[in-house]
Amino acid sequence: MSLRGYSYALHLANLNADPRFIGVRLGKYCIKNSIPVVKVAEQFGVSRMTIYQWFTGESQPRSAKVEKIEKYLAKAKA
Repeated sequence: MSLRGYSYALHLANLNADPRFIGVRLGKYCIKNSIPVVKVAEQFGVSRMTIYQWFTGESQPRSAKVEKIEKYLAKAKA
């Protein structure tokens, strides 16, 4: 697994976060695939700080974003 672009602290926080949260699952996918936070933030129309908070489970996306994230992850796994 490549951590390029992601800190070890963020990776550990994501590993220890509750995987039931959609933001945490998004984080696992993005870290595993080295997708830059800035690209994820642009994709969902939020700040980089918001993405970091989703990845660690500190905050949860609103329902409109949840739908977009679910579609994004489903498309990525297809």
